[in-house]
Amino acid sequence: MPARLDVDYLVVGAGAMGMGFVDALIDHADVRVAMVDRRDGVGGHWRHAYPFVRLHQSSTFYGVASRLLGGGRIQTTGPEAGLHERADQPTICAYYESVLAERMVGPGRVEFFPGCEYVGGRAFVSRETGRRFEVPERCRVVDARYLAPDIPAETPPKFEVADGARVVAVNDLPAWEGTTSQYVVVGSGKTATDACVWLLGRGVDPDEICWVRPRDPWMLNRALIQPDPAVYLGMAAEMMRLASLCGSLPELFAQLEDAEIMLRIDRSVTPTMAKAPTLGRWELDLLRRIAHVVRLGHIRVARPGRLDLDDGSVLLAPDALVVNCAADGLKNPPLVPIWGADTITLQPVRAGFPCFGAAVAGYVEATRDDDAVKNRLCPPSSYGNSLTDWARMNVRGARNTAAFSAEPDIKAWTDRIAVNPARIPPERPTSPALDDALDRLGRYLGPGVARLAALGGLPA
Repeated sequence: MPARLDVDYLVVGAGAMGMGFVDALIDHADVRVAMVDRRDGVGGHWRHAYPFVRLHQSSTFYGVASRLLGGGRIQTTGPEAGLHERADQPTICAYYESVLAERMVGPGRVEFFPGCEYVGGRAFVSRETGRRFEVPERCRVVDARYLAPDIPAETPPKFEVADGARVVAVNDLPAWEGTTSQYVVVGSGKTATDACVWLLGRGVDPDEICWVRPRDPWMLNRALIQPDPAVYLGMAAEMMRLASLCGSLPELFAQLEDAEIMLRIDRSVTPTMAKAPTLGRWELDLLRRIAHVVRLGHIRVARPGRLDLDDGSVLLAPDALVVNCAADGLKNPPLVPIWGADTITLQPVRAGFPCFGAAVAGYVEATRDDDAVKNRLCPPSSYGNSLTDWARMNVRGARNTAAFSAEPDIKAWTDRIAVNPARIPPERPTSPALDDALDRLGRYLGPGVARLAALGGLPA
């Protein structure tokens, strides 16, 4: 006989999105929640991320709405002194464990079922024992896995590995004890840049690194993606000013680079990838030291001493170590209404900050009764990928922010939570810099969004 749970919500996935939704939900509604995850604890992909990973943005912008990750601390040493700290993997995992224990399970609002697989039909099964659990018909199912990232530790290489080729996932790089005269880093995104920075930081000669980069990326200047509203809103205002005047997206990105908002590694190559993680200028300086960059498409076969790619082959050292950093970390499945007939499907609602979107969805679910109203307030957004995707992401995020901020209670709540990057805390005193940022944002937000919508092929 299956075990029957008396709960109001079944949340499938205990990563950042699931935890953010549940935290806001139970803070504003008297409900009971069952949360399941196939992994052995909360934190989602962070439990198996590569050991040297850090958040690419401030810790303040990550986590759940009720508890500040990192305490809002400023870095006092190192190349990012003066910027907000970025949590590492152990800190993030410990944070989510404490949120689960102290905010959710401890007070009896949430039951957590690790090591379980959702099988549909309002049921999940223990992967260890096979025991089946079911929830009642009135229970809402919340899919927090729709955009769950793939990570190299759990994803086989997307290319064939011939006999004798030495290939490791980026997770295994710190523990690798062999010798090599050449590291081959595979990937265009944040994981690959982290791997290159990690190698260079440990004294590897730049000439000993070959970087297979199928696409070149645009990245945001981390110094401007900070919790200080004068800084963040000033950046947003300048971005919208430039957007309102631009003739094309490539032109806009070039102007954003001149404004030191966007960064690219090689100024002789025009990037086509705009997932836009943040990057420090110190990291940019390191990455530009790597001269051996392969732009021949994706790898088809990794062989001893050679890579076969879409558009040709490249010779490697006979003892080369291929470091696989290529996985689908930011997915772009079709957008679906967050509140569907059978399932609440969590997706971002604001550009680039999934934890904030999950929290807003949880708050709206707790405080509104009509699903049509909820979907009007929180239409789904996507992540960036191409330049066009980036434009659409920013348009949807800006429109969504206008929609839910028009509700006084939502506006008041989002101004109090640190995961909202655009908030102005009620207790923050005014300043000339903040006044200037707000004035410029008021002038350029509408025209900037309209121009981005036109360039992104979205309705006016």
